Amino acid sequence: MRLVQFLPAAGGGEPRVGILRDAGDILDPAAAWDVSFGPFPKDVITLLLSHEAREFCETLLARPERADGVILHANDVLLLAPLLRPNSFRDFYAFEEHVRRARARRGLDVPEEWYRFPAFYFSNHSAIFGPGQGIPFPKETQALDFELEIGCVIGRAGRDIPAEEAGSHIAGYCVLNDWSARDIQREEMAVGLGPAKGKDFATSIGPALVTPDEIESARSGKGYGLAMEARRNGVTLSRGSWATIHWSFEEMIARASRDAWLYPGDLLGSGTVGGGSILELGPDESGGWLKAGDRCDLEIERLGVLSNYLIV
Repeated sequence: MRLVQFLPAAGGGEPRVGILRDAGDILDPAAAWDVSFGPFPKDVITLLLSHEAREFCETLLARPERADGVILHANDVLLLAPLLRPNSFRDFYAFEEHVRRARARRGLDVPEEWYRFPAFYFSNHSAIFGPGQGIPFPKETQALDFELEIGCVIGRAGRDIPAEEAGSHIAGYCVLNDWSARDIQREEMAVGLGPAKGKDFATSIGPALVTPDEIESARSGKGYGLAMEARRNGVTLSRGSWATIHWSFEEMIARASRDAWLYPGDLLGSGTVGGGSILELGPDESGGWLKAGDRCDLEIERLGVLSNYLIV
């Protein structure tokens, strides 16, 4: 399933859970739910944790005749981030090409330690934006960047999870944009800490949380043979593939859960695919750093297109 959070485009009401269909419209399962079973889940994670609600949604998808009256057109809804407020957000550094190219820009090699374990930092889980939302331009930066990543959402709690068992803890995947103020990031990392303020202001995810069964047929190596593309104001800046990932999400989960609990609703980022940022491409070669008014479209095959624009 491809699960979304949405509001009616007319405004009003609380966020609801929907199912994005191939036609681009959205099923509103709560509209057909028998309330004698209790209230329908109001968020994606609660739905996935409810066997009855998940089975009901799968039935609606499999039997379109039962979906009469619960189909909403895309223009009738306002999509939100599929995970409105993650419990936590760990962003990894899992694509070797990105690491190599980004560090080469600073005259550095890939550190030997990078090959020993998947490294991550904690980012701001309270600064989450959804598809179509405007991203406030950070006040102090002159070097704003996008980063094309995959987001992975935890669906089952665990601690010290072996990599070979970690797949069963994944609720789904989404497109993730790790917005980065490169000049601020560079200054704080010179101190030996961070990134922090250089990433603190925004991360966008969406448009849907796609359950693993939707992409299993594309499994390739430690990732999936799914194309990734970044566009700025309609112009393609970079293309990559999830299949080039060096550390799998299962390995990332094993690392993150070592001596620590992971819970449903925790968010993991893959780090940037090779070439998926202005930092790697070079600002002179890619039209300069991002500016107010720019639109970024990040696309991952089968996961969808995550579009955002920058506002002052």
